[in-house]
Amino acid sequence: MILYDADRHVIEPIEMWAKYVDPIIFKQFPLHLIEEVTESLTHVNHSGQTLPVLPTFAIGPFPLLFHWGSALKLASSQLNNRSIEQRLNAMSASTQLDSMDSAQIQWACLFPTFAMYIVNHALLPAEVSLAYADAYNRWLKQYCAMDPQRLKAVGLISRHQPDSLLKQLTQVIDNGWTAITLRPEVIAKRSLGHRDYAPFWEMAEQHNIAIAIHGGTNLHASTVGTDRFHSRFALHACSHPMEAQMAFVSLLESGVFERHPRLKFGFLEAGASWVPHWLWRLDNICFPEFPSLVDENIKMRPSAYFKRQCWVTLELGEPCLSEVINVIGHKKLLFGSDFPHPDHQHFSTLDMQEQLCELTAQERLDILENNGRDFYELAMDDAQREQDSIPAGQDADKEMQKGEVCEGALDDA
Repeated sequence: MILYDADRHVIEPIEMWAKYVDPIIFKQFPLHLIEEVTESLTHVNHSGQTLPVLPTFAIGPFPLLFHWGSALKLASSQLNNRSIEQRLNAMSASTQLDSMDSAQIQWACLFPTFAMYIVNHALLPAEVSLAYADAYNRWLKQYCAMDPQRLKAVGLISRHQPDSLLKQLTQVIDNGWTAITLRPEVIAKRSLGHRDYAPFWEMAEQHNIAIAIHGGTNLHASTVGTDRFHSRFALHACSHPMEAQMAFVSLLESGVFERHPRLKFGFLEAGASWVPHWLWRLDNICFPEFPSLVDENIKMRPSAYFKRQCWVTLELGEPCLSEVINVIGHKKLLFGSDFPHPDHQHFSTLDMQEQLCELTAQERLDILENNGRDFYELAMDDAQREQDSIPAGQDADKEMQKGEVCEGALDDA
């Protein structure tokens, strides 16, 4: 089976920023490594191995990551040692393509790693955020030019200055790109549903630009949990799924879904199992309570907006996928590898049929191949479509075998 990766990442080489960022901005706010005392650059672990401690990045005078203390640096140095090859592969287009080949991935939509922490940094002036977003997009355009049929750029947008949004989006459209990525948090004191974004949503809908909502941990912003937790464990547990839920509510109650019915949103790297619970609660607890308070912007059940306009990535092995499909349909599920980030490296793409054995063959085909193309509006020629399609008469015996494999897996559990 050929896979289509809806959430894959690049790693931006640190030296590229000096080349692509406006020189005046870069001189004032360079991305650089913070000088640390020599004794702290290595760490001897419990096995007696001497490991390098990951250096701390800064953007100008500000640390790049939030709550990135010494304990997390030490733990990251051990994890870092196991993922060096993957991260190096993500730095260049040629090695990215090699890694995709080894994982049987036909195409991938590419997201930033460091750039999302720079562009959305709460302490940076708007012009710095904008300059780094522009630099990243120009670098990404050159990166994807090696094989634009397989490497699909997802544009990065700075939200610090709303009156720059239309110009940024125009550049994305001129690049021929079909998607942008936004963080789910409140950025520069504005949630995703803020009224200042109204012209931006209108333009994105007019040009059929898909909006990929992608969160992350340790951003210098008001990510959920940062007001009560400091540990990576707690922050990572909260950041992705809870911010996705709140982003949906922000777009819903502000009327973005109601006013822009053709605008598409994807909620990435947060799993899919939150969707049934969240939509049930919104439909059955929140929406009926005081309908007159929301009737201007919410004219349907919240789940109806999600089913009409939203996609979500699943996590391999997560529970409740059948229930997710019952609620929103399997065509709103996407597969994303999150390559090369270490929290997803234990997931393999080489046995997808067994990992998704509770799904039918058609559901697997759509989730792993077709749905990503639909969300991102990626063109595919007739020859490729014919090559990827399943024969019309699916053998019933294969479906029976699928069920037997699932039963065996449950027995083993």
